Amino acid sequence: QVQLVESGGGLVQPGGSLRLSCAASGIDLKYYAIAWFRQAPGKGPEGVSSISSSDGSTADADSVKGRFTISRDKATNTVYLQMNSLKPEDTAVYYCYLLWGSVPTWGQGTQVTVSS
Repeated sequence: QVQLVESGGGLVQPGGSLRLSCAASGIDLKYYAIAWFRQAPGKGPEGVSSISSSDGSTADADSVKGRFTISRDKATNTVYLQMNSLKPEDTAVYYCYLLWGSVPTWGQGTQVTVSS
């Protein structure tokens, strides 16, 4: 059974940093493209960052470019999202996602709240 588990969320002041983790079981993440999405209250899901399976190339939404960095640790089978210079508008539940065959697979999410 494939399972994704996010962690690392919390309450942080504007300008602060957090590192989110997406740990996988039942699957080797190095073979899959992984994406981070977020959903703020009252809004639809937004793609944040992604990392490819082939060459590790990454892509970021304009809203987070230069502030967020996605990375993969093959040894621990974990994907990270380093978030710096956080803003109140980054407040959301953050999810990691992959397409396992034809099955969309999500974690349970981790709450990030940016507030003073």
